[in-house]
Amino acid sequence: MTDDLLGAYPLIYLLGLSFQQLLNEFVRRLDDAGYDDLRPVHGFALQVLLQDGATSSELAEQLGMTKQAAGQLVDYLHGRGYVERRPHPLGGRRRLVVLTAQGHRHLAHSGAILREVEAGFVGQLSVARVHQLRTDLADLIRGSSADGTVPPLRPVW
Repeated sequence: MTDDLLGAYPLIYLLGLSFQQLLNEFVRRLDDAGYDDLRPVHGFALQVLLQDGATSSELAEQLGMTKQAAGQLVDYLHGRGYVERRPHPLGGRRRLVVLTAQGHRHLAHSGAILREVEAGFVGQLSVARVHQLRTDLADLIRGSSADGTVPPLRPVW
């Protein structure tokens, strides 16, 4: 009966509810793994910094937050050893925020947990249905972008 009711709900509600449930499971597993000092917004920030690092201003732009909020986020991550500030290669007063070894370890561990959570989809659906879901969602994302680019995932909740 519950499935019938859920099937009648608007798609945006179903997408939001499924994201919420998956995120909650992901966070629970991260907490159990000893990363209870981090919340999803911290993970988004670490992802932005993964390649070459970023300034706090660049981080703010990528995450859709104020520069002050990004600065506070960097302070939090720095205080817990996930990031460090370095002189910017272009000089000036700017500082480049980069991941530490601890930040890289967290992303590796969280990536493994994310793959485990996704593997649970296969148990509920099937390999073919999960592949089709991924394809359909990717098509929706590409189709809703005017120039076909993929926008950054921002913590807007």
